[in-house]
Amino acid sequence: MAKIGNIELGDFPLLLAPMEDVSDPPFRALCKKHGADLMYTEFISSEGLIRDAAKSVQKLDIYEYERPIGIQIFGSDLEPMMRSAEIVEATNPDILDINYGCPVKKVACKGAGAGILQDIPKMVKLTEAVVKSTKLPVTVKTRLGWNEDTKYIVEVAERLQDVGIQAISIHGRTRQQMYKGVADWTLIREVKNNPRIQIPVFGNGDIDSPEKAVEYKEQFNVDGVMIGRAAIGYPWIFREIKHFAKTGEHLPPPTMIERVDAALEHLETGLEWKGQRLGVVEMRRHYANYFRGIHGFKDYRIRLVTEEDPDEVRKVLLEIKENFGDYVFR
Repeated sequence: MAKIGNIELGDFPLLLAPMEDVSDPPFRALCKKHGADLMYTEFISSEGLIRDAAKSVQKLDIYEYERPIGIQIFGSDLEPMMRSAEIVEATNPDILDINYGCPVKKVACKGAGAGILQDIPKMVKLTEAVVKSTKLPVTVKTRLGWNEDTKYIVEVAERLQDVGIQAISIHGRTRQQMYKGVADWTLIREVKNNPRIQIPVFGNGDIDSPEKAVEYKEQFNVDGVMIGRAAIGYPWIFREIKHFAKTGEHLPPPTMIERVDAALEHLETGLEWKGQRLGVVEMRRHYANYFRGIHGFKDYRIRLVTEEDPDEVRKVLLEIKENFGDYVFR
């Protein structure tokens, strides 16, 4: 039974990875509905939080039905990280997560996200300071190392556990790899099998099917798996993995009706949470995944990503339902 603090997550928890510009409340609502056991917000800049920047503050929005929910912060300086931990605690999430994994240049090159993997003593010091600044259970999301020569994750996990983190999620790539190549889970297994490690260890990277989720759980001995890109436009991945883990059988893929209904629900909650313009624009990145691999769909896809008016987008989605309602997914 995986447990973070007092939060019980079951025997094989499925976590939704925090993804910038993806893991917002509208998207999380769908993932929760279809079986995600633990979700995290998009990462939030500690500097932005203490400056009260509107975009950072909005990302603190969490809802009761999402629980257990973690708020994720990133930064490279002690004082802002400690102060933002206090701000996060006031929002009353279940968990505070620190992002030490984001490989994006504008984050990593400032020594935050995966950038801190170049300075492990600082990473440990920063983590300890955050743990001491909050009563919330603190977890960490990180990578194997900065590059091939600095894959110190086994030692890093020990040191972070020693300063009080209560779970660790490890993406099986280095910062140098970004999202290229194949995720290497062998070091994640080494962390989990280290007799000194008592906290849950979650594996992340390349989980894109029920078989792979179950196989990796068994092969690499992790407490659960974290799913990122495979959930974009496909929140059903969580229920499919759970069904396969329990029965060894595949659920049929979601029908076109289910896909359109999910896209409509996603759009409506997005419009409500972000306003009309952003709600329409930020939904565009999801359509290709909701409607992947459908023959004769190109014109609809173009309309979905070019229409500005929410009513027109709704109209396109309803047309898809009408004209492709019987489409059979294999």
